[in-house]
Amino acid sequence: QVQLVESGGGLVQAGGSLRLSCATSGLTFSSCAMAWFRQAPGKEREFAAAISWTGDSTYYPDSVKGRFTISRDNAKNTVYLQMNSLKPEDTAVYYCAGRYYGRAYSRPADYNYWGQGTQVTVSS
Repeated sequence: QVQLVESGGGLVQAGGSLRLSCATSGLTFSSCAMAWFRQAPGKEREFAAAISWTGDSTYYPDSVKGRFTISRDNAKNTVYLQMNSLKPEDTAVYYCAGRYYGRAYSRPADYNYWGQGTQVTVSS
């Protein structure tokens, strides 16, 4: 049974930082491309960051480029999202997603496995 469990969300002031973690089990993590998506109330799920299964390729939308960093630790079967210089518009539920092999894809449909999400709230 594949499980992706996010943690690290919370309430932070604008300009602050948070580090999200996504611990996985039930899959061969080292063979998986991983990504983070986010969804604010009343909005569609939005791409936030992705990393290829080899770890040598990452991809970010312009809205978070230079502020967010995705990384992976294959020994811990965990993917991280370091978020700096947070803005109120970053407020959303953040979801971890995975798929076997592939590059750093940005569409939700490209991923097969999903976590339950963790809430990030940035106050102004």
